[in-house]
Formats: sequence, C-alpha cells, structure tokens
Amino acid sequence: MLPRRIVDFHVHLFPDGFFDAIWRYFKAHLNRPIQYPLYYRECVACLRERGVGTIVYSNYAHKRGVARVLNDWNLRVLAEIPDLYCFAAYHPDDPDALAMAERLLDHPQILGIKLQCVVQQLSPCDSRLFPLYEMIMERGKRVLLHVGTGPVRGSAFVGLAHFKKLLDRFPNLPANIPHMGGLEFEAFLGLLDHHPGLYLDTSYSFVPNTPYLFDLGSDSLEKYKDRILYGSDFPNLIHPREAEIECLLNLGLSADFYRKTFRDNGLALIGGT
Repeated sequence: MLPRRIVDFHVHLFPDGFFDAIWRYFKAHLNRPIQYPLYYRECVACLRERGVGTIVYSNYAHKRGVARVLNDWNLRVLAEIPDLYCFAAYHPDDPDALAMAERLLDHPQILGIKLQCVVQQLSPCDSRLFPLYEMIMERGKRVLLHVGTGPVRGSAFVGLAHFKKLLDRFPNLPANIPHMGGLEFEAFLGLLDHHPGLYLDTSYSFVPNTPYLFDLGSDSLEKYKDRILYGSDFPNLIHPREAEIECLLNLGLSADFYRKTFRDNGLALIGGT
C-alpha cells in the first residue's frame, strides 16, 4: 500500500550534545524516555533501513547565539549525506539573523526555516519575523512553523488565533504546519481551503490511544490528500515509529492518499523550492 521508498518530511537532526540535552528534557518533563536515542548518522541509517528515501529534517535555536552553531553543522551534514534536505535554524534575537537566513536560503538542500514557537517562546506574528517571511516568499522557500497547541499544551504563543493573525498579513505564506495543526484539527484543516501555500504533516497525530489522536475521520483526510505530508518526528518519539504508519494504514484510505501523503506531495514541494 505504501510507496516502495517514502518521504519523511519531519525528522529532527541535531549535533550530539544538543540531542543529549533534548532527551534529558523529555525524560524529566514527560517522564518517558525517547524510544530512539540515535545520533544523526544512526538516525539516517535507521530510517533508510525502514523504507525512507528522501529525508527532510529540521532543528531550532532555543536561544540567541545558537542558530549559527546549528546552521554551520547543517551545512556540513548536507554535504555529507545525499538525498537529505533541511529547514534551517533561526532566532530573531541574533544580530545577523536575516543575513544568515539570506545565505542559507541560497542552498539547494535548504527548503526553508524552522520556527518552534513553543520552545522559542515566540509568537508567529512577532513583527521581527515579518522580514524573514517576506524573504522566504521572495526566494520560493518555505517555513516549518510549529504553531499548533499539540501534542503538548501549555504555551501562550501558539494556537489558531495567533496563526490567523499571521495569515491576515501574509495570506499566501508557504508554511508547513506539523501535527496536523493539532489539537485544533478541524480549524487548521479548514485553513487549507483559503490558503494554498499551507500543508499539514502527520507527526504525532496518529498515535493510537492518546489524547492527541487525530479525530476527524477518513473523509477529511481524503478531502485534503493533496495537502498532507507524512512526517514522523523521528527520533524524538515516545512511541514506536511504526505505530503511526500502522494507524494510517488501518484507516483503509485510498491508494491515492497513501501515494500522495507518503511520497508525491513531499517530492513536489522539494522540486518546487
């Protein structure tokens, strides 16, 4: 049912020390260990062994001064590993943030910029980001924007109201929204009708028996199958990676849905940047 080689549009790769810190945070705050404590080369090898061809990864700068470290590392990793693409790090407090972004967006394997509004404590409609959005659109790139309230609640910077303010100013913003826009699934899906630049990815949204399980049924998935991307959030998972894939397969959706979501939509976005 799945394509022979799928595209994973939501992977996280970090330098080893960053991964160690992230995994400690998960264990301390979620009281559950990461299922796949693998460093970047191991992550890529693990995914390739499991049928993933093209990998799109991201990382994010949790504070000022970190983006340059991450992006220098990103450039080395992209040169090292084929068929790998990246959403680069950005922090608006860096004095050279826009100049750095301008250089990065010239790179053919950098699809755009990642903003993690919860971790960065950053509103998506912070006016400091407006020049970045304009640059992304001018360059034909994208923004990976964690602006939904799920899978973990608790930030004043996320949710539909914040994102709609941003879309009022930039209605054609080319943005990928992870976690199917959860936990406001219906509202974020509805945005696809009016904003052609938006895509949603499946990460952390099809884990059985969890409070963040996508709950709108198969019809909505079929309706928007041209605008959904498969993403795993690997390796920062507290559930088996295969659980979400099996959940999606068990829905018995059309072959067209699986082909588009797991391969074609992702390849089309990569080819269009």
